[in-house]
Amino acid sequence: MSRRNQTLGEFIIENQSSFKYTSGELSRLINSIRLAAKVVNHEVNKAGLVDILGAAGDTNVQGEDQQKLDVYANEKFIQTMTNRNIVCGIASEEEDDFITINSQDENHQNKYVVLIDPLDGSSNIDVNVSVGTIFSVYRRVTPVGTPVQLKDFLQKGINQVAAGYIIYGTSTMLVYTTGDGVNGFTLNPAIGSYYLSHPNMKFPENGNIYSVNEGNYIHFPQGIKNYIKYCQMEEGDRPYTSRYIGSLVSDFHRNMIKGGIYMYPKSSKASNGKLRLLYECNPMAFLAEQANGKASDGFNRIMEIEPTELHQRVPFICGSKNMVEKAEEFMRNAQ
Repeated sequence: MSRRNQTLGEFIIENQSSFKYTSGELSRLINSIRLAAKVVNHEVNKAGLVDILGAAGDTNVQGEDQQKLDVYANEKFIQTMTNRNIVCGIASEEEDDFITINSQDENHQNKYVVLIDPLDGSSNIDVNVSVGTIFSVYRRVTPVGTPVQLKDFLQKGINQVAAGYIIYGTSTMLVYTTGDGVNGFTLNPAIGSYYLSHPNMKFPENGNIYSVNEGNYIHFPQGIKNYIKYCQMEEGDRPYTSRYIGSLVSDFHRNMIKGGIYMYPKSSKASNGKLRLLYECNPMAFLAEQANGKASDGFNRIMEIEPTELHQRVPFICGSKNMVEKAEEFMRNAQ
């Protein structure tokens, strides 16, 4: 069987030796995520036909309007992972607090916690732009047999055992890592299976795309302003191309394949940036580093940041290694 014909399930089994914990747990966890992703994908693809577009009339803990599909995706991922009896706790961007999950015998024997952004970029649904799901997996730090605690979720990104995203675009892909490289699987909707389509994904060390909301330029730190001007200069292989979708999963996915940098810095409007450390930045940083890229807050490695709260925000710069290092240089020089 060629690698290109491998299903996600076959790939997990074949590569289970590279996972430092028991393979059965990982397999069931990834299976629960891929199952929920197929259900959400079905709803995303028919969103124009049913009453699931637009705002749900409520706001999440961030004070942002919840979209109907946000709520649906959140419910499906939580329901699926709970039913599979593999996680002991879930934290979602859409929930105020973490959720404790009892194992079937109610003695809290499960070892994993999952942090998830159920539908990243959901405001783009109404205009038919790609959206995604981001997930991050840790082993609990509190004793097995006890209910999970906040400290199980407030772990540094370096402690992740798996992370990934699902992108719902022209095709639906699941991209993930368990610390042994990054692989992408494309859903064949006719039979409902994910097939290995992008083995061993890598960021090019250099790129010519920069992704940032330039409408916020006036609010950015001077270092970011200077780097953007550098990207626009007619010199060497520049000017770079500006590409910004406004969906982190989509921008990250494109830049990983083509080479580029994504930036959501702090600003005078958002002093800590906008992206969440636990649900967005850490999993994307893990993927980036496993794909020969880099992720930074402008000065520090994202995965070394000590989390202090579930919905903590941080500045985020991520992508091709040389581009991120150049942006960091501009940040340091502007201090």
